[in-house]
Amino acid sequence: MSKVKLISIIYAIGIIIGALFFDVWGVNTTSLKTMSVFGWTVIFIITLFFVDKDERK
Repeated sequence: MSKVKLISIIYAIGIIIGALFFDVWGVNTTSLKTMSVFGWTVIFIITLFFVDKDERK
C-alpha cells in the first residue's frame, strides 16, 4: 500500500470521526469546530505534498 493511500485513509477516518462524534456539520457548529476541520484538511494537503514529492525521487 502506498503512503498516499494510507494518508488518504487516515484523513477519511478523521473526517468520519469528526462528523459522527464531534458533530462538526451539525446545526450549532462553532468557529472552533470549523477551524479544526480546516486545519485537518490543511495538514492533509501538506502531508500529501511532501509524501508525493518524496515518492517521486
